[in-house]
Amino acid sequence: MTKIHFIAIGGAAMHNLALAVASKAGYQVTGSDDEIFEPALSHLRDAGLLPDEIGWHPERITPDLDAIILGMHAREDNPELVRARELGIKIYSFPEYLYEQTKDKIRIVVGGSHGKTTTTSMILYVLNRLGIEADYMVGAQIEGFERMVRLSDTAKYAVFEGDEYLTSPLDLRSKFLWYHPHVAILTGIAWDHINVFPTFPEYVETFRQFTHTISDAFIYYKGDENLCLLAEELKMENGKCKIIPYDAYDGNVAMQVFGKHNMQNLQAAMLACHCIGVAPDDFYREIASFTGASNRLEKIAETETCVAYKDFAHSPSKLKATINAVRERYPDKQLVACMELHTFSSLMADFLPQYQGCMAEADKAFVYFNPKVIEHKKLTPITKEAVRDAFGTKNVEVFTESAAMTEAISRQYSAFSHQGIALLMMSSGTFDGIDVKEFAHELFS
Repeated sequence: MTKIHFIAIGGAAMHNLALAVASKAGYQVTGSDDEIFEPALSHLRDAGLLPDEIGWHPERITPDLDAIILGMHAREDNPELVRARELGIKIYSFPEYLYEQTKDKIRIVVGGSHGKTTTTSMILYVLNRLGIEADYMVGAQIEGFERMVRLSDTAKYAVFEGDEYLTSPLDLRSKFLWYHPHVAILTGIAWDHINVFPTFPEYVETFRQFTHTISDAFIYYKGDENLCLLAEELKMENGKCKIIPYDAYDGNVAMQVFGKHNMQNLQAAMLACHCIGVAPDDFYREIASFTGASNRLEKIAETETCVAYKDFAHSPSKLKATINAVRERYPDKQLVACMELHTFSSLMADFLPQYQGCMAEADKAFVYFNPKVIEHKKLTPITKEAVRDAFGTKNVEVFTESAAMTEAISRQYSAFSHQGIALLMMSSGTFDGIDVKEFAHELFS
């Protein structure tokens, strides 16, 4: 029996990896965390993996453990981690363990500042429809897939969403540097994670390092000048690696997903699948029924005249692409776009100017942030006026109370429902506990 203990088991990716490992024959999984929220709480409880007590318990780190998997949520002085290092137990980061389990497989990795989850989901969706078995890690729930992580002894392929954020408290490199892909996609480079990459050149550098880990094929969006430069560099340095540019799909197959950015994602996914032998016609036939990944332009309510979507968009590039897609899809409707400043980068005063003009295509734009979150993250306070000035367009209104924002949305709906409303709720958080699906249904009822 192989015994694995997860430190910080409650994370979205970590608890899914724990479920995947526990499902393999011959593995026993335990874990700990100082906070566990839904849906991880229910998923771990249903699998019998929920810790008996919340908190860190170094006495549970015993010499008979075969390995520790360390989550980013833990700190370097975590008492369980300290104990594991004293005992000399093998410690893996999340991406290191994924690589270890798939090092003999053909690996496809999707990276970039935006579109990673959707592009990875498209690849997996088509492979699944074609009966091609693959291990995977993806950042959202996909139709037809039980979990966000799968590890097996039988799959020939592994498909990973490649995150450029830090690996672990003990390894401050980007996660995707661990994966060493045979086939890699980069969708674009738009500055993010300012807390880790304080300048844009430093951010570009981690993507440059990633390209040096690719062995067979580099697929990149040709509309990104930084990716074009990285592709030229790689072509000169690695004559064996295929360099494959792409643009948006412009064929005549009707798709369920929409927006120029999604047509770019779709074309990248097709090229990756083609690299492992999937015919383009087969890809386009199967992807036509793909409705999207959870929380990525996910339709949550609709009437004869009104429609509502939720999306994970929070960085400037994602925000702009998502709003533009909805604007293009519903040119005659009143577009009400709401976003929450929630991530570390988005709440930093120095980063706010990156949002200039991002919501210009909306008829009405509402931006929400919670000053208590800024305080909790120990960041310099920002003001509503500073946020409004940073976005830089007259359609933007800023809120620091979620109830005030929902009241403003309701007023906008009352004024324009006869014309038709397209409501777009964008956040990597929850707008302080708003169930956006329930809110949209109540609004439209």
